[in-house]
Amino acid sequence: MSNPLSKYFVAAGAKRLRQVEINPKKSNQHEFNGVRGFREIFGTEKATFQTKFLYLADEEDEQLVEDVNMTWYDSRKDDETRSPEFRFYYTANSVIKKAQESDLVIISQSTDDTLLVVVCPNGSTHESQLLWLFGLEESEKRFVVKEYKDQKGDLGFAGKLIISSLGLEVEEDEPDYLEEMLKLFGSILPTTAIFSEYARRTYREKVSPLEAPDETLMAWLEWEEILFKTFERYLVAQKLGEGFGKDGLDVDDFIKFSLSVQNRRKSRAGYAFENHLAVIFDEHGLKYSRGVKTDRNNKPDFLFPGIEEYLNAGFSSELLTMLGLKTTAKDRWRQVLPEADRIDKKHLITLEPAISKNQTEEMRIKHVQLVIPKPILFTYSEAQQEEIIVLEEFLEIVSGRQVL
Repeated sequence: MSNPLSKYFVAAGAKRLRQVEINPKKSNQHEFNGVRGFREIFGTEKATFQTKFLYLADEEDEQLVEDVNMTWYDSRKDDETRSPEFRFYYTANSVIKKAQESDLVIISQSTDDTLLVVVCPNGSTHESQLLWLFGLEESEKRFVVKEYKDQKGDLGFAGKLIISSLGLEVEEDEPDYLEEMLKLFGSILPTTAIFSEYARRTYREKVSPLEAPDETLMAWLEWEEILFKTFERYLVAQKLGEGFGKDGLDVDDFIKFSLSVQNRRKSRAGYAFENHLAVIFDEHGLKYSRGVKTDRNNKPDFLFPGIEEYLNAGFSSELLTMLGLKTTAKDRWRQVLPEADRIDKKHLITLEPAISKNQTEEMRIKHVQLVIPKPILFTYSEAQQEEIIVLEEFLEIVSGRQVL
């Protein structure tokens, strides 16, 4: 099933916020200025839209969401002596209260005729990702607007990951495999190790963990995600049919179930990433320990050549390698820093596209070597790519040290 950007959005525009747009001490108008570029999208008649305001900070506990109304109108409609001046009037909300001058704001029209307004802190990874996703350039004063009706190409793994961060559901399933999975596993999801093995076994295209480890890793991950969503959609439908609580309408039971679905998605994605990486390491004949305790009970995801060598003071630290794993990095990449005291340069592999320049530079300063699978590397700037290695290069480093 193809997932082009046009499936979700009609158009979008981006600019930097100014004090007059967000600071009540400067203006009480609650308006976005410099919106002329949207005239081709919304026309000249006044219109009010159901709008979701979203504040996306790299720190998850600072993210906000609020549903309000926003109105498109000509502020000079009653003055025939002056040319039209269009603006977006928004209802006061928590997202704007949080926003700062020079933060990026993106206004987008969804295909369901609602609007999405996203505010990202200046220099954040979310900012970098959304500019890449929408193909926009930032502007200080006016919204640079782009339409997507002619975009038919699939978003790919990186695009779908960013779409999900906006709270949108990426619809993907493989119904032809549902009956087979139900026969194999019944109505209960198997362990992640078993499900990952099933995904590798049923993947229909030719892949090679030896010759193309980066491409193979991403292929396995994407296929497992499709199979998982197929199975999950069936299980969720079954639960919805049963209802929640004794009377079928228990709100607390519904919320508990919803949270369990979200948490399961996050945890299984991480385990799938780890499972497929381990198979690739095995195929390359690498020796490693997985999830073992090092210093202060820290547990790096992978330790090469292993915990015995790490604990052996006579084994050269220059031949030790640790690899941390984060499906999404953002502010959580710092968790790898204390995981292996004997190893000065930590390696971190992530599926996060378009991490901000600020964060990749901080990683470099903190001696964290970022590893990005090759199919995601293009979302980074050329300057960033010079400092990043792909999985194939990481395998060569570890293989070289293992030989020594």
